[in-house]
Amino acid sequence: MRLAIGWTLIHSLWEGAILSAALAAALLPIRSARVRYAAACAALLLMLGGFGFTLVRMMPESPRAGTFQPLVFRAGELRTAVDTPGNWEPALSQIASWLAPFWIAGVFAFYIRHVAGLAMVYKLRRKGVCYAPARWQTELARLSGLMRLSRPVLLLESCLAETPIVLGHFRPVILMPVELLVGLPAGQIEAILLHELAHVRRHDYMVNVLQRLIEGLLFYHPAVWWISRIVRAERENCCDDVVVSIRGNAHEYALALAALEQNRGSGREPALAATGGSLVTRIRRLLYSNGSNDAWTPVLAAVILITTLTVTLAAWQATPQPNGAAESPYSKWLNQDVLYIVSDAERAVFQRLVSDEERVKFIEQFWERRKPAPGTTENAGKVEHYRRIAYANERYRPASGTSGWRSDRGRMYIVYGPPDEIESHPKGGPNSFPFEVWLYRNLEGIGNNVTITFVDRTGDGNYQLAPGKGR
Repeated sequence: MRLAIGWTLIHSLWEGAILSAALAAALLPIRSARVRYAAACAALLLMLGGFGFTLVRMMPESPRAGTFQPLVFRAGELRTAVDTPGNWEPALSQIASWLAPFWIAGVFAFYIRHVAGLAMVYKLRRKGVCYAPARWQTELARLSGLMRLSRPVLLLESCLAETPIVLGHFRPVILMPVELLVGLPAGQIEAILLHELAHVRRHDYMVNVLQRLIEGLLFYHPAVWWISRIVRAERENCCDDVVVSIRGNAHEYALALAALEQNRGSGREPALAATGGSLVTRIRRLLYSNGSNDAWTPVLAAVILITTLTVTLAAWQATPQPNGAAESPYSKWLNQDVLYIVSDAERAVFQRLVSDEERVKFIEQFWERRKPAPGTTENAGKVEHYRRIAYANERYRPASGTSGWRSDRGRMYIVYGPPDEIESHPKGGPNSFPFEVWLYRNLEGIGNNVTITFVDRTGDGNYQLAPGKGR
């Protein structure tokens, strides 16, 4: 039996290598996440089936010692070996006989680890949880109907969960961190809930458990971990596609994923989370859907890793330095041109992009969302924004030479536009510095008759926002 297991492990190496190469070749022309996911799952099952078939073939026909003759892969076919002097098989058989106990110990260790992880995750279902607000329970029921789910799904808030996760197959539960339902816009929360419901509809929890069992059985094979990585990545892509197909807003969903990035790192493997897979790759895929989706072969994986590290190092070196070193145009766009109007979520997404092509696409979408009249050729919002920057640089530049857009008056002008009235006192008063009072009759989202006071305490034209003088 030990020898049979040993030879099965040896033969599974070349069997898995052939399967992984075939999968890599098959995935090259395929862009559909569903097809790629199905192909990767099939390859994983074939590896398990090949392992079982080889083990049956390797089993001795008689319990008597010396009757078992291993199968040897040579010259493209399987044949029965004959132990002749000088043949390499006796030495390899000795190695094979020692593989079984190490393999059994490894399988046991991996399964213990998975069971411990499963127990840890299921504690989340019973400890530190409460029912989500009725509003979101109703919304989840509506979204479940939209997804045509027959099974009821429970929504709980958890003070222990770091990211949204799905637990269970027959009685699925979605755990949401307590701060998430109040910390994100409603549209982004709905997108996250749709992602988790997509996992439930696709029975991904059960598939994930079976995948863990196969990984534990074939833990020694690099091809298994590579195929499993593809399965997980495409599983998340499939759910992302479901969300986008229903909501039709890939950018908003990408912002939701970026907002969840700070809560990653729980490491609870048996659960399915919205932050699963390579989050940066998923955001890139959502924002730039025409990009390449080729499969990573083991060799290409190393090349891509080196390339990614190089790009990351180059991006780090391109970060603006205190000594005034030149920065890239995209860094200038983020840290100067749109510094006052870009949201934190948009900034997080932009900083994770790794190619200029993606950055150009992001900037186009950024200004398209701020176009006052969609469908027109000229983007009046973009034109007005850069006009305000130019005006601020011209009018609000202090004597120290600092750019006008950096000043407090420049910032207010760029964000809110020209005030309705300006009360200017360039010489100040008997007991006051020079100052200006700006009046905005209406600021959307802020109020009516808003006043902002700027004071020049240095006398060089650097008017600073006066504390407590707004409104």
